[in-house]
Amino acid sequence: MYTDVHHLAVAVNNLKEAVEDYEKLGFKAERVGRETSGGSRQALLYFGDSGSYIELLEPMSPDIPLARTIQRRGEGIHLVALEVDDVKKAVAEMKARGVQLIVDNNAGTLVHPKSTHGVLYRLVERK
Repeated sequence: MYTDVHHLAVAVNNLKEAVEDYEKLGFKAERVGRETSGGSRQALLYFGDSGSYIELLEPMSPDIPLARTIQRRGEGIHLVALEVDDVKKAVAEMKARGVQLIVDNNAGTLVHPKSTHGVLYRLVERK
């Protein structure tokens, strides 16, 4: 069912500082400051040839879920996006097994952290 890790999303308080820190690690940031549909600013840090990346996300207002997550848990990994062959099939299989899912029109299908020991997963079909 799973074919790869599509991307990791990291919640940060300050995108500019986070980009500078990741560039010290050897990453080259792209799309720095681009606004997402979820109310955040992002930077993408690609690695390898697979198209996988790290997405740095800074909330643009204190009332969005990402900002509340940072308040509760601090900065760090916010989400792991898993690549699957067929999202609809994966969702059906998970539902049949009793996995709690979150369907969000902006974010697609998410696996609720209650089903994964605190980790938020997104299911992604690479086109």
